[in-house]
Amino acid sequence: MTGTVIFDPLIPWPVLVIIAIIASTGIILALWRGLSGWALRGLAALVVIAALAGPVYQVEDRAPLTDIVLMIEDESASQTLSDRADQTAQAAEDLAAEIESRDNTELRRIRVGDSDGDEGTQLMAALNAALAEEPRARIAGILVVSDGIVHDIDQAPDLPAPMHLLQTGRERDWDRRLIVRNAPAFAIIGEPVTLTLRVEDSGAAPAGATTAPLVISVDGGEPEQFSIPIGLDVELPITLPHGGRNVIQFSVPQAEGELTDRNNTALIQMNGVRDRLRVLLVSGEPHPGGRTWRNLLKSDSSVDLVHFTILRPPEKQDGVPVDELSLIAFPTRELFLEKINDFDLIIFDRYKRRGILPAIYLDNVTNYINDGGAVLIAAGPDFASADSIFRSPLAPILPAQPSARVIEERYVPMVSDLGQRHPVTTNLGDSDDWGAWLRQIDVNHRSGEVLMTGVDERPLLVLDRVGEGRVALLASDHAWLWGRGFEGGGPQLELLRRLAHWMMKEPELEEEALWAEANGQSMRIIRQTLEDEVGPVTVTRPNGDTLEITLDEVSPGRFEARYFGPEIGLYRLQEGDHMAVIGLGPSAPREFERTIATGEILTPVLAGLRGGVMPLEDGLPSIRNVRAGRPAAGRGWIGLTPRNAYETRDVTQAGLLPPWLVLLLAGGFLLGGWLREGRR
Repeated sequence: MTGTVIFDPLIPWPVLVIIAIIASTGIILALWRGLSGWALRGLAALVVIAALAGPVYQVEDRAPLTDIVLMIEDESASQTLSDRADQTAQAAEDLAAEIESRDNTELRRIRVGDSDGDEGTQLMAALNAALAEEPRARIAGILVVSDGIVHDIDQAPDLPAPMHLLQTGRERDWDRRLIVRNAPAFAIIGEPVTLTLRVEDSGAAPAGATTAPLVISVDGGEPEQFSIPIGLDVELPITLPHGGRNVIQFSVPQAEGELTDRNNTALIQMNGVRDRLRVLLVSGEPHPGGRTWRNLLKSDSSVDLVHFTILRPPEKQDGVPVDELSLIAFPTRELFLEKINDFDLIIFDRYKRRGILPAIYLDNVTNYINDGGAVLIAAGPDFASADSIFRSPLAPILPAQPSARVIEERYVPMVSDLGQRHPVTTNLGDSDDWGAWLRQIDVNHRSGEVLMTGVDERPLLVLDRVGEGRVALLASDHAWLWGRGFEGGGPQLELLRRLAHWMMKEPELEEEALWAEANGQSMRIIRQTLEDEVGPVTVTRPNGDTLEITLDEVSPGRFEARYFGPEIGLYRLQEGDHMAVIGLGPSAPREFERTIATGEILTPVLAGLRGGVMPLEDGLPSIRNVRAGRPAAGRGWIGLTPRNAYETRDVTQAGLLPPWLVLLLAGGFLLGGWLREGRR
């Protein structure tokens, strides 16, 4: 029980003050005039004013509330290093036992694990959430059992009580870390890109070490080892070997005594892109679709196009002097002998033998294909003639042979069953909405895959691989009808674009491929094939464990599965002869960017209410009570601030001046003053 006097005025305070001023003025005037009853009159005024102030004696029935101590236990990944987890568990249990043995004290234990994604230790977020659930007036102290590595210190709240860090870790701890300072997402194939690497030692690192071995592996291939200095930035040129995703792994072997090797490896995933795609387009006899290929290739800013059209063949005699023609000489020798390997693709659009390209040049084109080049034949009636390009050294590498028949009738191109599974012709839309073509060159299929058919299911589009290169034959020169919207048109642009890029070996158009797409710690495994079935994919985890995953067909020729990788690092995938690698997780986990226990990060927050940093290596500190504003930590001890909080159960009030007493006192004082003045 506690009692206090409070005031509940009967009139507003300003009015009461005015009355008091008037009464004081009257008393002073009476004193100045020498009236002997001024004191009794003043007492009467004081009684009236006191009555108007409404004095009340209030009695509260209070129940004391316990003090609350918050204890945050850091269970993030960095706390698994060395014996920190054991230090944390032992310290937390000992502190819990001591706090729970204190009178009038409750303990709230908050565990902080790894955050979602790569956000590091979100200790301040956990503290904010805990403070939001408890009355701040009851918080007597905050204890943090952690290595001090906090990644959201900018979200530190305004503390209601002293906070202390009970720091895990050892003074002798040291660690070596590999840092990749710059890693572009894209790089040009065949051209070096410079990465900046650094190896740093932190903590009580052994003296004398000046260099460290660096191991580099591309796409899980044979590793190469170098020696780089410790503590200095090293610029390393890397050349990507192929287009698409390249997974580059940098690692430094674990040294004896260092805390962990989790930050000794960095995975960089870079996409290889071509600087420029060089295409040679050789057009023969002009025809309505002559600009189809030119417009398609010129619309792509990444393509360098060299286009020659043969407008005046040698047999044409029209009497016009050569020096008056606005034409340039066809540099056949330079293009087909000296610089042929500079081109990624050669297109012959309705070309036939005219004596311009000698057999030795076309024979060199065959060598170019076998060495990895690509040739596309867009055939017209010339392909079925005696001057057909088939009747040249190119014949052995062409996937179909002309029958010398040109079919002039209406038909709608159809995607074959195999074409439904091939990336070049899959998902081109509903063929029922396509317009017709009016000409097809009859050919006999010899090799490769027939992706599209025409009249009576005759081969229309045939793709083949020859040596290291690729060959395609389009047995019609009427693809331009789709571009002109004839009978509704068709997917001309998409078909020809895919065809050209398949020939230039774009990774996403490979018909037999295995790859994976990462999203955090999960991956989507994709297998593209022309077969009806595929076997399970063998996944090799970073620790060497393997497992088999069955893929499901999601569309013709495309099989997929999802897999969650429990570890950060390089995963290897294999299905038959097809292999792929992918990195899961961040290239350098944030939780292991700093591994040496420290109090520097939390010190600015602790200093506000004079909390302290206590290394657990020195033993568990004792707990004392301290007053608010006093130092809350010292040598071997930490302080809690008792809050003396309470809960009010009941309140009773009683007036100090009952009306009859006010009337009696005021009247008595006034009467006494009048009598005194009258007798005088």
